[in-house]
Amino acid sequence: MIIYNVTVNIDDNVRDDWKKWMLNTHIPEVMETGLFSGYKFCKLLKEEPQGTTYAIQYYCHNKKALEDYMNNHAPALQKSHIDRYKDKFVAFRSFLEVENEKSEQE
Repeated sequence: MIIYNVTVNIDDNVRDDWKKWMLNTHIPEVMETGLFSGYKFCKLLKEEPQGTTYAIQYYCHNKKALEDYMNNHAPALQKSHIDRYKDKFVAFRSFLEVENEKSEQE
């Protein structure tokens, strides 16, 4: 499994609007691509001097599906985020490959 992690520090002045937009619009649009099996929306516990930091983790079964997303869907979806929250956020993306996993139920 591949985890596509998007970490965003959002200005507190727009945080509530951003969070609502992410959960009701942006994340559903990402999931509608059919290339991810699920996601987690996480808030970092560490207090930041400015803004609030979130990590959104999308779960993808393989690198090919992630490449499809990055090449064919990400540019337009990222543009809509930039257009809506220009100068109000900082984001970085990382890609992780799960090598071993165990849940409490196992």
